[in-house]
Parts: sequence; C-alpha cells; structure tokens
Amino acid sequence: MSGDGTVGGGPLRWLRLDGLVLLGGSLALFATTGESWWLVPLVILLPDVFMVGYLGGTRVGAFAYNLGHTYAAPAVVVGAGLVVDSDLAVALGLLWFGHIGMDRVAGYGLKYDDAFGHTHLGWIGGHKRSSAPTK
Repeated sequence: MSGDGTVGGGPLRWLRLDGLVLLGGSLALFATTGESWWLVPLVILLPDVFMVGYLGGTRVGAFAYNLGHTYAAPAVVVGAGLVVDSDLAVALGLLWFGHIGMDRVAGYGLKYDDAFGHTHLGWIGGHKRSSAPTK
C-alpha cells in the first residue's frame, strides 16, 4: 500500500480479478432470473447516479459514491427480492453487484474524500491529482 492509502502491485491485480469474478458471477446469476437481457444495458450504469453527491463537495460526494458502490445495498436488494419472491428485484440487485465488479476491473475503487480521482485502487488515470478537500 502506498502512503496515500491506495493498493498496488499484486494485491491490486487480485482486487481487479475479484471485480471480474463479481461481474461474471453477477451476470451468470442474472441469467437464472428469467429477466430480459435488455435490462443489462438499461440499468448497469445506474449506480453512478450516486456521483451526484459531488455537487455537495468531495466529502459528501465520496460518502454518496461509496454508499452506492459497496456490497451492502445490492445485497439488501437481492435479499429482499428473495424474501418477497421478486425475480426483478433479484435481477436489479445482481446488476448492481455487476456494476461494482465492472468498476473494480476498470480501477474505479471506493473514494477518499480529498479528490474524486483518489480511490482505494489508486488514482484514476494512474497519477495523483492535486486537489484540496472541499466542504
């Protein structure tokens, strides 16, 4: 781990592999729900709506983004879907998991509150950007 809290080297490759497994597994399980595949391109990017938090500054933005990019919320959606026997809810939760996996593969990790590009998987774009925290 570097001094800025980001992961590098072998562990970074493992974390990206984890993302690929999450994406692939989510899509494989999605196939079992019986929901139409047109849902995939329609909703796979919806969790990025959480980026709207950045309108309130980097601290609020990081909190909102991380809320939408951790496993807890999609797990609740999948769990609720299983409890009420809703294939659609299960499918949506699985696509949310898939989105998180897709982001991890691409290097978009959980955000630190100093800059949008500062993630636990490194700096987006591969280089540190200087930015003072806001709000």
